[in-house]
Amino acid sequence: MADAEATKSVYVVDRILTKPGKARVFIDRYLAEYAPGARERGMTLEHVLVSPPIWLDDATNIVTVTWSLPSPLAWWQMTWKGRPDPALGQWWSEIGYLVLERSRSVAAAADDIDALCAFGEDENV
Repeated sequence: MADAEATKSVYVVDRILTKPGKARVFIDRYLAEYAPGARERGMTLEHVLVSPPIWLDDATNIVTVTWSLPSPLAWWQMTWKGRPDPALGQWWSEIGYLVLERSRSVAAAADDIDALCAFGEDENV
């Protein structure tokens, strides 16, 4: 894992459309209840962004949370820890009254893609 390709950051981006007037409550619960487990799975919180940049009482906000992991291997390890954990699904169910929809994407910096694609070719991974 000393290869430069193995140390390219991977970003996990959660996008949550909150119900009208619920963005602030959602963020408070996300940071207090979800974030500690994410950190235990190896994720580093980069940003919590709110759009539009105002607390809306009668309309929806979009909350975009960006996490980083130090390598593709760290992303896979986080995934393997999180997927079988029933507490994660239960947590999302419990806060469903705050959320209209949510999505997750995984990304890397454009300059890192070639190195990430080449990672593992020589090792027959």
